[in-house]
Amino acid sequence: MHFKGNIKETLRHLLEQEDTDGDKKITVEDQGPKQFDISLYGDDNAFAKAYTIKGTYHLSNFLQELALERALSKTEAVIPLWKIEEQPTSRINRMIRDYFWDDLTRTIDKKGLANILTDTKAGDSVQRMYVPGTDQEGIAYYNNLKTDFPNLEVVVLPLEITPEYVKSINEKPGILALGLEGKNGIPFVVPGGRFNEMYGWDSYFEGVGLLLDNRVDLAKAMIDNFCYQITHYGKILNANRSYYLTRTQPPFLSSFIRETFEKDPSLGKEWLASVLAIAIQEYETVWMRAPRYTDNGLNRYYAQGVGVPPETEEGHFDEHLAVVAKKEGCSIEELVSNYQNGSLDLPELDRYFTHDRSLRESGHDTSWRLDDVCADLNTVDLNSLLYKYEIDFEYLIATYFAGDFKGKKSRYYKESALARKERMDTLMWDEDRSQYFDYNFVTKQKTEFESASNYFPLWAGLLDNDKAMKTVRRLMIDLKEKGGVAGTSRAMNTIIPEGAVQRQWDYPNGWAPHQMMIWRGLKAYGFDKELQELVYRWLWMITRNAVDYNGVIPEKYDVVSATHKVFAEYGNVGTEFDYITTSGFGWMNASYQLGLSLLNPKLREALDNLEDPEEVFN
Repeated sequence: MHFKGNIKETLRHLLEQEDTDGDKKITVEDQGPKQFDISLYGDDNAFAKAYTIKGTYHLSNFLQELALERALSKTEAVIPLWKIEEQPTSRINRMIRDYFWDDLTRTIDKKGLANILTDTKAGDSVQRMYVPGTDQEGIAYYNNLKTDFPNLEVVVLPLEITPEYVKSINEKPGILALGLEGKNGIPFVVPGGRFNEMYGWDSYFEGVGLLLDNRVDLAKAMIDNFCYQITHYGKILNANRSYYLTRTQPPFLSSFIRETFEKDPSLGKEWLASVLAIAIQEYETVWMRAPRYTDNGLNRYYAQGVGVPPETEEGHFDEHLAVVAKKEGCSIEELVSNYQNGSLDLPELDRYFTHDRSLRESGHDTSWRLDDVCADLNTVDLNSLLYKYEIDFEYLIATYFAGDFKGKKSRYYKESALARKERMDTLMWDEDRSQYFDYNFVTKQKTEFESASNYFPLWAGLLDNDKAMKTVRRLMIDLKEKGGVAGTSRAMNTIIPEGAVQRQWDYPNGWAPHQMMIWRGLKAYGFDKELQELVYRWLWMITRNAVDYNGVIPEKYDVVSATHKVFAEYGNVGTEFDYITTSGFGWMNASYQLGLSLLNPKLREALDNLEDPEEVFN
């Protein structure tokens, strides 16, 4: 049976009755009667019976389906009853698979440029496109588009991109070119609906979800775009915006390549060889050289740059700048002006902004764990990721290239991984606390800051079984909250100065990449009990919020209160929409698909019934 009726009139009636706060959504906060009468028709389109839609969840499903029908330029909707009554997990899974990925897909070509060039990050009226000087095909293509985009300015980047050059174009922001296949841009998935650029580590986690949903085409395309970035910009970029030219992000390319190729070997050995060569190039030139490679044989995040990072919100640095301005006897405005134009030499401020850029390069922007210290740290997360690179290179070369890939021996990468593990064990492992900690190579001390990033070794396979058991026990004590794993521990929150700004990557907030990596680590080491509990807690929180708030799938959650109502620093992307969210948030979508693939049937049934995790797990 199905509903059949006029979309405009049904929407008007439904919203007048149920959307009492006028936000074009139906949520638990609305005060309507929570029931709506419709007529149902049979397969022959004959009237079958009257039906009452009851409850926030089913009413919001009906609203969403009406919006989807309207988006197809229909005047009359035909909506099967099963879509109104669909179980929550099935609905979220279906929406991600059938709508969200496509809605988050972009291309930098004639078709895709109109929205990208005029978004809120353009900065001024000029539609500015930066193209590498090494990409002659791209230069010709974008110059030819000037007839279609009269305000388009194509800027060819110099062959050597220095921090000074990047600072010189900060007042002229623009999008950076990505790969082309003929006249079409190679597609990529953005983090959320308001984004138009491809982000570094977001893309890998989105790729995990894409592969689960059999979108190998998009996963491969994103790898190809990463390889374009390494070839033409020298690194995987934080994102393809002009002000990110000196900054990379956490390295996941080897995992992305390995998982995509093994999902679909028909991509071919030639493709594998081409992308593997570029991944090795990134490893050698970005990570295994100074300044990101340090004298102790481990690595750090180190983003280069000059001046104040331009992409931050106004006032973001005022607390720190006020202290410096007071020392200099001037206002914050005068300080910034003189610092930016070079008339004021402040090594202290240079160091502060180096730490800040490096913190952003780490992907954890921002966290008190890394504040004003990041560039001095061999972090657990980065060194775990590079250990995984070395293990992946060993595996791929041994498995598909008989142990020798263009002179690169698989055993070399195995030895590199073992040497890295030994250094991490020596400098980072804390036997008493049963976890790895970031190592400050300046003070020559472990930081002892409890963070979800301390558990990246679990994902990377770096732990022996004894350490894994101790680490998992510590994880469940320190970071487990009602809605999953917190970014930092409750104990760390107590040592933050009173009145300090809430950092979005810290307690009480939780993030999809942390959950996904920890889940995969637990699975690999056979900790199924802990895996099922942490997956359930995270999915319950997402499902509960989606059921209560019109299908919302946002960027981050408060895992302590198990709510999407998070307002730390940059707000919460993905909560502002009318009628229906058509995109969710990239790595949040992926975490849902991965979680469902791991959850056992009994717990999935409990999840559909929205059984509270504290009752499920006592």
